[in-house]
Amino acid sequence: MTAISAETSRIAARALAADDLAARGIEGAALEARILVEEALGVTATDLALRGAEPVGREGAERLGAYLARRAAGEPVARIIGAWEFWGLPFGLSSDTLVPRPDTETLVEAALGLGLGPDAPHRLADLGTGSGCILVALLTEWPQAVGLGIDRSPGACVTARANAARNGVADRAAFAVGDWASALSGPFDVVVANPPYIASEVIAGLSGEVRDHDPRLALDGGGDGLDAYRTILAQVPRLLAPGGHLLVEIGYDQEAALRQLAAVHGLAARVRRDLAGHPRVVAMTAEPGS
Repeated sequence: MTAISAETSRIAARALAADDLAARGIEGAALEARILVEEALGVTATDLALRGAEPVGREGAERLGAYLARRAAGEPVARIIGAWEFWGLPFGLSSDTLVPRPDTETLVEAALGLGLGPDAPHRLADLGTGSGCILVALLTEWPQAVGLGIDRSPGACVTARANAARNGVADRAAFAVGDWASALSGPFDVVVANPPYIASEVIAGLSGEVRDHDPRLALDGGGDGLDAYRTILAQVPRLLAPGGHLLVEIGYDQEAALRQLAAVHGLAARVRRDLAGHPRVVAMTAEPGS
């Protein structure tokens, strides 16, 4: 790794960092370098552009060097800086939460595409809320809605609560430790979930950035990856308001299984694909007369 000294300019440090990451085969090296430099120096993109000739200083050089060493060891940028963006909003992370991923924005899009009035007082539930990113994103889009986030991890609930405050929706969001929807009474207009859906035996073969840094509790879906869905579909239908909706994120190869589970529980299912064309979200509603 190229040494970055106290005298190195901000702009040169960014270039050196990008070169180092690129040499390690890291995709998006330029973007990751900019993020790490900004975080290490405590500056914004504007500062970097307008005052790029200023030296990074001793503390900045040491901090950036430590960040680059962690990235070289396989730690994701989001874990290094402890935050990530989702739906254009900032979210803090912890060891108890997944890093929000762009594919999960498909779940938010699917909920907004249900045709519900944007200013109606919807009641939402987010099962396995993690960082709270799905619930918070929906609350920012539905200003009269209220929501409850449930997670088995107390640490995740603490992180989600802080993210709700960070994004100005804390007065409409509550978070509680629980086992999916087992303790809920409803009714809810929309229930969303991004549950663990990776088969247990597959986890060892995941990339190190996921396997070694994401909480296993949020990844492991059991022997066939469907354990959480079975539980959710057994619990949620009774909680839905008339015309209510259940939306879940799925793995690319789970569409058929989720359609079958939905039918067993009297729910009609529609699938929404992500930008790569993969099945990503199953939206379910109660069949008439069920």
